[in-house]
Amino acid sequence: MSANPNTRIAARLVGVVLLMGVLAWVAVPFYSWFCRTTGYGGTTNVAERGSDVVLDELVTVRFDANVAKGMQWKFRPMQNEMTLKIGETGLAFFEAINTSDRVIAGTASYNVAPDVAGYYFDKIQCFCFTQQVLQPGERVEMPVSFYVDPEIVTDADAGRIRYITLSYTFYETDLPEQQVSLTPAALAPVN
Repeated sequence: MSANPNTRIAARLVGVVLLMGVLAWVAVPFYSWFCRTTGYGGTTNVAERGSDVVLDELVTVRFDANVAKGMQWKFRPMQNEMTLKIGETGLAFFEAINTSDRVIAGTASYNVAPDVAGYYFDKIQCFCFTQQVLQPGERVEMPVSFYVDPEIVTDADAGRIRYITLSYTFYETDLPEQQVSLTPAALAPVN
């Protein structure tokens, strides 16, 4: 006995909807993996240590800092740019100030421009790897240690890049559980 044509169409439509849901669910981790692997979209690499090779060619890294709309932090690079040899480890600092009267947690997203340089930009240590929590009025200096991989000079597309912009944007995130219990609102007397 064959199924009703309307039942078959409905089953196919449900299958299409389920397939689209699964594809949407895997798209974010797949895109993240793709960007980390290829440097697409200016995604940088993470290194455990500096480069063993330092070339006599120079690269200038410019620094950019932003906060998401509504976040009550001031955030800026403490130097506008840095020129170093390709493969040489650089250490730059960014300053963040919580201008509000409450504890704020933030996480920084980052990218480099031009995008193709992301594949060769390696971070050794970065404040962007962890969530930052600032008390009201608190000011912090946050380091980023990095180098530009010497392999960049052999890349047909990236080989002539000598100016790279490293850009961060801080977004407000939920406070860690241990911080929530220490906020002034949590310490206020109950009436």
